[in-house]
Amino acid sequence: MRAIDMHVHVPRQEGLSQISIEENLRSYFRLKTPSLGVEEMAEYYKKLDITGVIFSVDTEVTTGESPDTNDYVSEIVRTYPQQFIGFATVDPWKGSKAIYEVERAIKDLGLKGLKLHPIHQSFYPDDKQFFPLYEKCQDLGIPILFHSGFAAAGVGMPGGGGFKLKYGRPIPGFDDVAAEFPGLTIIMAHPAWPWIEEQIAVAMHKPNVYIDLSGWAPRFIPQSLIREANTRLQDKVLFGSDYPYLPPDKWIKGFTDLPIDEDVRSKILLDNAREILKI
Repeated sequence: MRAIDMHVHVPRQEGLSQISIEENLRSYFRLKTPSLGVEEMAEYYKKLDITGVIFSVDTEVTTGESPDTNDYVSEIVRTYPQQFIGFATVDPWKGSKAIYEVERAIKDLGLKGLKLHPIHQSFYPDDKQFFPLYEKCQDLGIPILFHSGFAAAGVGMPGGGGFKLKYGRPIPGFDDVAAEFPGLTIIMAHPAWPWIEEQIAVAMHKPNVYIDLSGWAPRFIPQSLIREANTRLQDKVLFGSDYPYLPPDKWIKGFTDLPIDEDVRSKILLDNAREILKI
């Protein structure tokens, strides 16, 4: 295994219409070619010798759109166990149903973590009404991958498509959750611009908080984060591509040009994720 890609979006489940923001996202990332299907995606990751952490995002309460199911994600993992590790998704606004679903996804379906997107799902991570969900994840011993910082969805649309960036701010959002649940592993997905310094501070201060570098071509990642990833945060930073919006092979090629020590490079690409995922 060459690397673990911590941030891979699954192709839309068969029978479901495309999510409403997909064309907006493809435009932002300048995607010209059609997205791969599941089988093609698995072959692509196999050829690269990369294992991908796959997931969807359940936004049913806020958007009315039917989510890809956790059973679908689990089936992909069962079919391609060497290429993929699955994370569950739940809509936190579903309350007790969300708690039940994450437990089912972990215990019955074999998924290994939870993906939440505060901006797409319109919630403050530190809102105490969601604490029972975090407590369940802590009890299950699984990490939560939270979107953090800027969101590509809605860029250029009237009102930003209705998406509110405030939900992705690291302080107090993720900092408070990390303090309240010290046994819960939290991964802040993406360099959290425009709050990079807050993100660095939270990851440095809280032993249970990590950062994935997905969604940004390496040459655009803020230098302060690159510097800390190579030094004080070398055990807290993870490779993620944001596939299909950023291809992992292209991301890794750009990563080789960054001023990162070789031993640290291995930690970011593989070792840190292995420790979190317990593999």
